[in-house]
Amino acid sequence: MKAAIMVPGPAGGAWEVRDVQRPVVGPGQVLVRVRASSINRAEFRRLHGMRSGEARTGGGDAAGEVVEIGAGVTGVKEGDRVMSRCAGGFAEFALVDAREIMPAPAALDWAEAASVPVVFVVVHDGLFASSRLLAGETLLVTAAPSGVGTAALVLGKFIGARVIGTSRSAEKLAKLAARGLDVAVRTGVEGMAEAVKAAAGPAGIDMVVDNIGADALAPCMEAMNVGGRFCTIGRMSGVHTAEFDIDRLAEKRLHLYGVSNRLRNAAQRAESARRFMDDLFAALSDGRIRPIVDRAFPLDAIASAQDYVEADRHVGKVVIAV
Repeated sequence: MKAAIMVPGPAGGAWEVRDVQRPVVGPGQVLVRVRASSINRAEFRRLHGMRSGEARTGGGDAAGEVVEIGAGVTGVKEGDRVMSRCAGGFAEFALVDAREIMPAPAALDWAEAASVPVVFVVVHDGLFASSRLLAGETLLVTAAPSGVGTAALVLGKFIGARVIGTSRSAEKLAKLAARGLDVAVRTGVEGMAEAVKAAAGPAGIDMVVDNIGADALAPCMEAMNVGGRFCTIGRMSGVHTAEFDIDRLAEKRLHLYGVSNRLRNAAQRAESARRFMDDLFAALSDGRIRPIVDRAFPLDAIASAQDYVEADRHVGKVVIAV
């Protein structure tokens, strides 16, 4: 089968599209004929730091049809449309843990289905499980055109929140306005607190989903209402540490938390997928929720897809079509 392989090198890793052996299905696993796999920025960070070790297939999720089922797996059959987190989605076939597999609704095309298992499940964790965003509240999404940002916009609007989004690009914000963004704020971190406070008006900001990094923490805290919730998901700026006023944290009675799949074990990831399906599968199936997909690249163009994403040219998810 054909696969996009991450190959280590002295200056960081590089992509090679190769013919490799098809995976062998083990107990508790399902083999999926991949139709699409979405791009997640964390993979590129790993690639850039890959100077030694074994080459491996890229891709952290997959959508496609079940072609083979391992021992002990129930509730899925050959031919089923599915979507799931995985290791090795940038390939014609991928193994997935049967505990994490989710049906892919017929209402979603393959690119949309591939955009669900990582970012929508993690944003659901932030908005539903870790802290409940309520209808009528105001949600601020920083770096709103990103994959996680657009998922937060889509789920925030589904809940019934007023959504404010930030970006340095007026063109990208205009595209998101057409997809339901209530208030667009053209700003980077510098001047963010004043800009978003002015945009929010008297209602203020009840919750933040931050995709920028630690440099956005202080301005977001300053702009939030008393009792506000701050959820960090992305670190697009690459800034991982920051100082903030702990008195201000207490005065405003803020709740700070993070959401990530990185250190979660398979059982915990499976539980996140189950909660997501309980809350949102019906809305995915009837079209009330649709991921925002920017464009798809063929598998052979994986390096071009990486350049496109790292140049921040996209609005929504970028996928690899297999």
